[in-house]
Amino acid sequence: MEQHETMIRFSSCRGVSFEINPTKTSPFALPTHLQDAAEGTRFRTPWNWSRRISIRVLPRSQSKASSHFCNLGDQEDDDEEKEEMGAPIDDVEKTKVLSFHREQEKPLQQQPSQKRVYVAKAKQQRESRLWVILLDQGLLTVYKRLFALFLSLNVTTLVLATTGHFPYAREKPALFSIINVLALTICRSEALLRVVFWLAVKVVGREWVPLWIKTSATSLLQSLGGVHSSCGIASIAWLVYALILTLKQRDNTSDGIIAVASAILFLLFLSSMAAFPLIRHLHHNVFEQTHRFSGWAALALLWIFIILTFSYDPNTKSYNFSISRLKKQVEIWLTLAITILIVLPWLGRVAVTAVAAPSGHASLIKFNGGVEAGILGRISRSPLSDWHAFGIISDGERGHMMLAGAVGDFTKDLVSDPPTHLWVRKVQFAGLPYLVNMYRRVVLVATGSGICVFLSFLLQTCAADVCLVWVAKGIEMNFGKEIKEMVSGFPKEKVIVHDTALLGRPNVAEMSVDAASRWRAEVVIVTSNPQGSRDVVNACKGAGIPAFGPIWDS
Repeated sequence: MEQHETMIRFSSCRGVSFEINPTKTSPFALPTHLQDAAEGTRFRTPWNWSRRISIRVLPRSQSKASSHFCNLGDQEDDDEEKEEMGAPIDDVEKTKVLSFHREQEKPLQQQPSQKRVYVAKAKQQRESRLWVILLDQGLLTVYKRLFALFLSLNVTTLVLATTGHFPYAREKPALFSIINVLALTICRSEALLRVVFWLAVKVVGREWVPLWIKTSATSLLQSLGGVHSSCGIASIAWLVYALILTLKQRDNTSDGIIAVASAILFLLFLSSMAAFPLIRHLHHNVFEQTHRFSGWAALALLWIFIILTFSYDPNTKSYNFSISRLKKQVEIWLTLAITILIVLPWLGRVAVTAVAAPSGHASLIKFNGGVEAGILGRISRSPLSDWHAFGIISDGERGHMMLAGAVGDFTKDLVSDPPTHLWVRKVQFAGLPYLVNMYRRVVLVATGSGICVFLSFLLQTCAADVCLVWVAKGIEMNFGKEIKEMVSGFPKEKVIVHDTALLGRPNVAEMSVDAASRWRAEVVIVTSNPQGSRDVVNACKGAGIPAFGPIWDS
């Protein structure tokens, strides 16, 4: 009987190949029936009608968690998506095909079930890409509860107004629409949220405050997007109600006011539809442009609507643009507050130095001025184009940097065409990483370029004692010598760096739980792609350790 010597080749992150000698105890070991197949064991399959049969060996499937990590950015590349979604074998270069002659076969019952399992997994992956956004981290998350709470309050108030039990709301429905616009603007105001996060750390971050209060505050601040989305929908409902009442009383208004109100309603509806999770996920650039320009246009028309509404005299059918009359209206002051909050973070053009990593997979962009640990910033090549948020690396004194993994058009352009100047928001914003300062002992978990937002906690003094776990491929080659030096020189128990190009792909969820247990961490905070973050959060919570990661629309 002819024996075929087969070398099993695995692929680590982003296609780095390595060979191993599989053992039963190795995390990379093949299932028993595939090990037998590799050794030339005879078997027969029900569908083997040809002379040869090909079996795909998928090392990624050996560890569910590992298949989502080790990206330079926060999303899977095209090759990974094809492989995980069950692409045809010819489209996947990273798999090893084992061919066996028919005369060497013997019955093997596991093979049909193996195929069914893989098909089921592929189907689950397809479904998850559609549903994971709406069902992100569960049905009753804080985000969804905030969304439901504020929408319920608005619906209840609107019902009371329509039934005549709330006369003030019936008389001023446009005011309630503006109140909702103000609320959603506050939830996205970088300047105001910077103050809110700072106050939360100063007040809730004291040692004597119970841990459950700190984690509750973290969940609430992370989930303010639920209020933003809810108030956006409510503002449309109130404006529809206002327009209906106006049309019923056409004698007390003008065609111009009705036209402007209709245009505002259309823009708000367009902006809301563009922000629908599935559209935002599949067509993110469309969402960015539509949401931004529709919002600006609606704000400009809102000023026109208010001025026309309170200047119109139904008796004379004319306008009286009196400042003394306008300044008495509360709608004017609310709209002014909305405008200030939107304009406040803007705008500046600064000189930068962009240095690409040796591999060209990332770019390190350097700015002047120190920044507090845990802060993020937005940059753009043009103030009217897409804005992109990045974590900030800073020692808190001399300067700061952003690490941009080349995973999209904008970030790839930073590598191929290094900028000398960039537009920046004058006010950097605080997010989930900033709340590290609220705790005493924290484990920070990052994959790929997600490391940048956590490096400041190593470079400058902060309230929390942190342990860093970083999983990435080719540290120096893909991120540069400077980044590698930043994570060097620390005790092994404080900074754990796993280079997948050298060590293979780990189960990051298990690594995170182990590090949190050894570090006696109060909380784990992770920055990875959506599925990777979810795996770490779920694993830590399953072990009784509070954990937080980026959520949809956080």
